[in-house]
Amino acid sequence: MFIKTTRAHGREYIKLVESYKENGKSRHRVLYNFGRADMIKQDESFLRIVRRLCEVAGLPSSDENFFENGGLGDCSEATMLNYGYLAYRKLWEDLGIQGCLEEIQHLTKVTYSLPNVAFLMAVQHLLEPRSKLSTYENQRKYFNMDESVLHQMYRALDKFSEQKEHIETGLFQYNYIRLNKTVDVVFYDVTTISFESVIADELRNFGFSKECKFNEVQVVLGMIIDSNGIPVGYELFPGNTFDGKTMVKALENIKKRFGINRVIIVADRGINSKMNLSLIKEANYGYIVASKIKGMSAKMQDRLLDPCGFVTLDEKNAEQGFRYKSIEYENIFTDENGKKHVLNENLVITYSPKRAKKDSADRVRLVEKAEKLLENPEKINALNKRGGKKYIDRIDPKKAETWKLAADKIEKDAKFDGFYGIQSSETNLSPIEIVDAYSMLWKIEESFRIMKSTLEIQPVFLWNEERIKGHFVVCFLAFLMERTMELLLANATDDDEVSASPEKIREALNSMQLAAVTTSDRKMLIKTKPTPLAKKIFKMLKLPTPANISTNDDLSQLYRDMVVRHPVQMSLL
Repeated sequence: MFIKTTRAHGREYIKLVESYKENGKSRHRVLYNFGRADMIKQDESFLRIVRRLCEVAGLPSSDENFFENGGLGDCSEATMLNYGYLAYRKLWEDLGIQGCLEEIQHLTKVTYSLPNVAFLMAVQHLLEPRSKLSTYENQRKYFNMDESVLHQMYRALDKFSEQKEHIETGLFQYNYIRLNKTVDVVFYDVTTISFESVIADELRNFGFSKECKFNEVQVVLGMIIDSNGIPVGYELFPGNTFDGKTMVKALENIKKRFGINRVIIVADRGINSKMNLSLIKEANYGYIVASKIKGMSAKMQDRLLDPCGFVTLDEKNAEQGFRYKSIEYENIFTDENGKKHVLNENLVITYSPKRAKKDSADRVRLVEKAEKLLENPEKINALNKRGGKKYIDRIDPKKAETWKLAADKIEKDAKFDGFYGIQSSETNLSPIEIVDAYSMLWKIEESFRIMKSTLEIQPVFLWNEERIKGHFVVCFLAFLMERTMELLLANATDDDEVSASPEKIREALNSMQLAAVTTSDRKMLIKTKPTPLAKKIFKMLKLPTPANISTNDDLSQLYRDMVVRHPVQMSLL
């Protein structure tokens, strides 16, 4: 940071400017515009700032001779320090993460500060995602943060992997059981996390990628969140694990690790296998899942699609409105041991004109892809059944390269345009309650989007299995803080401006910068202007804001006792 003088229309203007890099090129960003040089010399408010700077620096000053005598004298170039991260430091304490990791450090006799290393890596994901090496190299940009050693960061990942379940359990006990919070509905879904590698092992493997990255190895991440979108727990699976195969482990987490006796699990159709639903019921839980209505019997499909029995939410606009009906359904199946199971369910079928339009457009695109494939039949065998191949059939099963457009499949799928099925074990819930609960599944889909885009948890650049698992623990802690911040902002006031996206929160906290300069062997900190949202975040968390100009000692003292420690008692350790 430096003072820059520019000329315009025959006058000099004074600006406080910061250098930064963009696309490999050096650029300047104006942090503050002091105004015309001839006028600021007569500006009393500006001169008061000058006098204060001189007082802090221990320099004599004279208003009339200040500029002529060289200003502050031998002043160093400024270093920009972020103090906005302290908002997450406050949540780190309030959520019990600090106390949880302190107890693990004590019980496992780790000699370095496990909480400090974890917080550095977590807050880096929140404010400016970097590799572990780059995080270590850039840690001094945070005001007054304790420094971490690189090899300790990697060793900490090993420890997080080892203590992952204890961390989850301890935080659940602290944030739910201690506060007598009930968790009656949880949302479960899975996604895939990629690696920039083609080397497979027991954890990293090739499989169906949610983002179509089939040339890279991956892991499968299954996550549980509560009705507020706050993550409760997660599990990692090998990259070739099918979505439905993850449910058993998720149930174990909910039952054993978190001690939740009764809960309704909301999930998409990837989890909807009859065996999974049976396991959920055997655990004394309920479920609300997307239904695979296209796979039901023809008799049942006719019953579902029959226009009789539908209820329209808006009778005045029946042709345009959303409508639904509910059917009592016996979901019968026989398991691998020959045992018969009967699941009594409510099957809710909905119809939306908007969805019908989308379904039709999606099918038209697939048909067009199928027609292009028929022009190049040699490509068809190499494709899986997804995409355009869905609407292609063999003319003669004995002849490998004879194909035709499957008109019957196209016609059959068209019947389902706009229809969507949801099945639930909760026969005491009304159809609208079931639809409303399922409609909240977007929260976990949004959670995966935030983890991948905002926190940038992929691609993963670690190769050791334990450190990969430790990396996801750090990401879980970062995500827990981020979603908590969003929830606090949403509940802080009815003002829409306070509710903010993860990107806006990051931008706000990164705007909270201190320009650190040294003059006459004394360090001074000049606060730059934060965004309005940044001010609201600090106010909401009851954090003090720095004075416009402070000494390093003054500001260190201001934040030294800003948090209250809440050690977490972890009965599993």
